[in-house]
Amino acid sequence: MKTAKLVIGIISIVLTFLVLFQSCAAGIGDAMMNEGGTSGASGMLVGIMMLVSGIVAIAARKSKGGAIFCTVFYALAGLIGVSSSGIFKDLVIWGGLCLIFAVIFLVFSIKTQKEPGNSDKV
Repeated sequence: MKTAKLVIGIISIVLTFLVLFQSCAAGIGDAMMNEGGTSGASGMLVGIMMLVSGIVAIAARKSKGGAIFCTVFYALAGLIGVSSSGIFKDLVIWGGLCLIFAVIFLVFSIKTQKEPGNSDKV
């Protein structure tokens, strides 16, 4: 489980740069079309949430609290990505990927149990 959390964290950090680049381009497209679209800003928010979740997934991969935090942040990023695609159609893909990561971290947080007798260890 620790290895999977590390891999998901690294994938999230790497994909963050792609999402941020695409959302910058979508933001420029939104501004040029002048229709009040928000898919560029939503993409930026999804990218930042993916970055934060990836960093927490790597840093706190041994704790249950880190898995719960990543579950919540990936789920929020996924919901934002799926619900506000606009002209940035790839945002649905990144949102779906975030929802998949949220389910994986939810399973990890449910599966992780505190071992008896280790309450005083850090």
